[in-house]
Amino acid sequence: MAESMQGLKRSHRCTEVGASQIGTNVTVMGWVQKSRNKGGIIFVDLRDRSGILQIIFEESDCGAESFAKAEKLRSEFVIAVTGRVEARSGNENKDVVNKNLATGAIEVRAESLRILSESETPPFPIEENSKTKEELRLKYRYLDLRRPDIQRNLILRSNIAILTRQFLAEEGFLEIETPTMIKSTPEGARDYLVPSRVHPGSFYALPQSPQIFKQLLMCSGYDRYFQLARCYRDEDLRADRQPEFTQIDMELSFVDVDDVLDVNERLMHKLFKELLGVEIPQPIPRMTWREAMDRYGSDKPDLRFGMELKDVSDVVRDCEFVVFLGALEAGGTVRGINAEGQGAMPRKKIDALVEFAKGFGAKGLAYVAIQPDGSLKSSFAKFMTEAQMDALVTAMGGRPGDLLLFAADKNKVVWDVLGNLRLELARQMDLLKKDDFKFLWVTEFPLLEYSEEQGRFVATHHPFTMPMEEDWHLIDSDPGAVRAKAYDIVLNGTELGGGSVRIHQNDIQNKMFEVLGFTPEQAQEQFGFLLTAFKYGVPPHAGLAYGLDRVAMLMGGCDSIREVIAFPKVKDASCLMCEAPSPVDIKQLEELGIEVSEAGEDA
Repeated sequence: MAESMQGLKRSHRCTEVGASQIGTNVTVMGWVQKSRNKGGIIFVDLRDRSGILQIIFEESDCGAESFAKAEKLRSEFVIAVTGRVEARSGNENKDVVNKNLATGAIEVRAESLRILSESETPPFPIEENSKTKEELRLKYRYLDLRRPDIQRNLILRSNIAILTRQFLAEEGFLEIETPTMIKSTPEGARDYLVPSRVHPGSFYALPQSPQIFKQLLMCSGYDRYFQLARCYRDEDLRADRQPEFTQIDMELSFVDVDDVLDVNERLMHKLFKELLGVEIPQPIPRMTWREAMDRYGSDKPDLRFGMELKDVSDVVRDCEFVVFLGALEAGGTVRGINAEGQGAMPRKKIDALVEFAKGFGAKGLAYVAIQPDGSLKSSFAKFMTEAQMDALVTAMGGRPGDLLLFAADKNKVVWDVLGNLRLELARQMDLLKKDDFKFLWVTEFPLLEYSEEQGRFVATHHPFTMPMEEDWHLIDSDPGAVRAKAYDIVLNGTELGGGSVRIHQNDIQNKMFEVLGFTPEQAQEQFGFLLTAFKYGVPPHAGLAYGLDRVAMLMGGCDSIREVIAFPKVKDASCLMCEAPSPVDIKQLEELGIEVSEAGEDA
């Protein structure tokens, strides 16, 4: 039977008890991790969010009643213990100190015990590095959250948020909340919609970001704004994406690119130094979008390893290999990567890499395996002269024992294929060290990209991004060549955050809407309140937003943001624990004027 806490007050968390408390009495509370009855003496590992503390029960110390209760303890019982702190004593033949525990040099000799709550046997062990399937753990997430590794992740996330607030406040930022029920806009990912009861047939949207409102705050003279903002996007999930997430969102007035990058480099330096003891080099290296694509096949390159892409189009231009020639004649390129030391890779594994590449649009992969004696095994050597093959190997920096892999197609396909192949090889070669933090700014993104699906140019970031002044003259003749004053901060192949300088001139903003296919009436309908605000004096401004979940994931060495979110969704955007989304009562729908119909075969 559960007992009350009346008259008891916790004096310490488990790992707050240390050598300095030896000889004093403490009161600790938490969950039973493990109980071991050795006959006359009971050892209990007590766990709370700080860690584990060993409790010893002997009837001569705690009395018959508490000892009898101690005999009943099972995993996950919630207990309160008052006792005396002692040093763990050993002898010259046996060291009883547990060096794996922060409290391994001491223990608490119990004098009283209260069982605050009993527990059924959990559906899986509450332990670090659980081997239990994620689906079961997420169904019982409240139990999964007791695991020490998950608790460390959430404590880290909390500390990131606290330090970020402190840093930005010291930099003159104001924390201001923006609405979470807003007007739906057509650009970007799909909105989550909220029906209005008092405006039948009308809907709010949940914000994909606070973008428009933070720009309005700059118009309102608040100069430097930040917010830990909840955001929502109805898009397909992956390891670093959730339907609801948190942004570290900021906006600054009277600044340009360098100002935004400077304050954020110092923020990252503070977080990594204070929370991980890691020094982030300053300034963080910068690379243009085009250079990142040419060298790494990605706009979020992982710099923990080399294996850069090499453009060998000129080297193979005169060969007779139709795959290469066809790509070049169609305006594409031939590029390769050098997987150093992988020349002895079995044909079966090379074939698996070919299939992997096909998943990213490749029609195939050409390869050259350089043997230890310098001879070549190749899938296309018969279409090349010996001199051409030698030139190709030289251009790729190939040495005996290396494996050279080539893709030929349009630039976009080649970048995608080799960029992903590079990462797959790095995984296979164990080159991705989680404690090796390589930051990069990627700058000068394309302002616009052409959408075959929509038959028009769309904004690469959003329609309020400032173009590079020197490219603006191309907006009519070659819109795709216009670069943006946009920047992403990348860590180990993951985009941590991104932002841009914003348009603050009416003529440029109106032209942007025109290029994006908006009529003046459509622009006014969607963004009228922002455009009207811009008529009353708007400062030059710029901003950036991080994914807090991604920052915590990488700092914590996790493989998924689900490991740093208290109650995450799974791949179909559902919650296995509370079973959301779910049908609602018909009366609720009637109040909203909504009728739900099942999709038929012809729907």
